[in-house]
Amino acid sequence: MSTASLPPAPSPALATRITLGTVLFTFIAYLTIGIPLAVLPGFVHDQLGFNSIIAGLVISSQYLATLFSRSHAGRIIDTVGAKQSVLYGMLGCGLSGVLMLASVLLQAWPWVSLGALLLGRLVLGCAESLSGTGAISWAIGRVGPANTAKVISWNGVASYGALAIGAPLGVVLVDSLGLWSLGASIIGLAALGYRIAKPRPPIVPVRGERLPFTTVLGRVLPFGLGLALGGIGFGTLATFITLYYASQGWSGAALCLTVFGCFFIGVRLVCANAINRHGGFRVAIVSLAVEAVGLVILWLAPSMTTALVGAALTGIGFSLVFPALAVEAVQRVPASNRGAALAGYSVFIDLSLAVTGPLIGAVATHFGYAASFLCAALAALAGLALSVRLLCRFDESSREQP
Repeated sequence: MSTASLPPAPSPALATRITLGTVLFTFIAYLTIGIPLAVLPGFVHDQLGFNSIIAGLVISSQYLATLFSRSHAGRIIDTVGAKQSVLYGMLGCGLSGVLMLASVLLQAWPWVSLGALLLGRLVLGCAESLSGTGAISWAIGRVGPANTAKVISWNGVASYGALAIGAPLGVVLVDSLGLWSLGASIIGLAALGYRIAKPRPPIVPVRGERLPFTTVLGRVLPFGLGLALGGIGFGTLATFITLYYASQGWSGAALCLTVFGCFFIGVRLVCANAINRHGGFRVAIVSLAVEAVGLVILWLAPSMTTALVGAALTGIGFSLVFPALAVEAVQRVPASNRGAALAGYSVFIDLSLAVTGPLIGAVATHFGYAASFLCAALAALAGLALSVRLLCRFDESSREQP
C-alpha cells in the first residue's frame, strides 16, 4: 500500500472530534443492546417460565450471532465500505426491536415468544458486528492508523457507556410503560442512527492484497484468546448479576451494571495513552490482574456494597484489555485487511460471551450464582498468564531482529 492512500493526519483535537462523531453509531447500537439487558433474564425466567440456562442462552445467542457474522462484516468493510456496514447495522438493530416487541405481545405462548426473542437476539448480534466494527474502521479511515488506540478506546467508551445507561433505562421504561416499550425504543433509536449516518462522508476502502479470513484469524489468534479469557468476567456480570442479586435477596442489580460501566469508561478516559506509553501486553497484564481481583470480590461479597466494589474493579480491569491486545493484533496484518483483522480479533470476545451464558449458567445451576464469578476470575488469571507469555515471546523476537 502506498503512503498516498493514507489520509493526512489531523490534529489531536480534530481526530478526537471525528472519532466521537463516528463512534456515536456504536453508542446507538449498544444502547439497543443495553436497554433490555437487565430485564431479559427476568422476563425469560419469571414471565415465560424457563430456567437459568435458557435465560443465559437468550443473552448469549446475540454474541453467538455476532461471532458468526464477523467475517462477513469484515468483508463488507474492506470491500464495500465501513459506512455501508454501519447503515446495515442500524437496519438490523431496528429489526431486532420489531422482533422483541413481537415477543412481548406473544408471551401468552411461551415457546413462540421465546422463538421471536431468540430470533431478535440473533439479528441484533449481526447488527452489533456490522455497527461496532464498521464504526471503528470508519473512524480509523478518517483519522489515520496512528490513532488506532484512540479510536478503539473511544469506541469502548461508547459501547460500555451505552450499556451503563441502557440497563437502568430499560428498567425505568418497563416500570413506567411496560415491556412493550423495550422494542419500541430500540426501533426509534435504530431509525435515528440510520438518519444520522446516511449523509455522513464515506471512506474509500484501502487497496491491497485481501488475505483469506482464516489467515487473518490465525494471525490475531494469540491476542484474541487473551481477550476471550478476559471477556468471560464481563459476560458473567452482564448475564447473571440480576439473578445473583435476586438469589442473595438484594435489589439494585442494574446499578451494579452501571457502576461497572462508569468505571470502565473512567479508565478509558484517564488511561487511554497508557497503551502507547507502556505497550499493549503490559497494560493487558495489569488490567487482567485487577479484573480477577474484582471478580473474586463479587464471588465472596457479603453485601450489595461489597458487590459494587467488585463490579467497579471488574470494570477498571476489563476496560483496557480490548484496546491493549487489539493494538498488538492489528500490527500483524496489512492495512488493506484492517477491517478483517478487527473483525477476526472481535470474534474472540463474541466467542467468549457466547459460551459464557450456557457454561456459567450450568455452573450457577449446580453450585450457585456466586461460584460463577470464581470461574470468571480463574479465566481472567489464565488470560493474564497468556499475556505474560506473549510479552516474553514478542520481546524476544524484537531483540533477535538486527
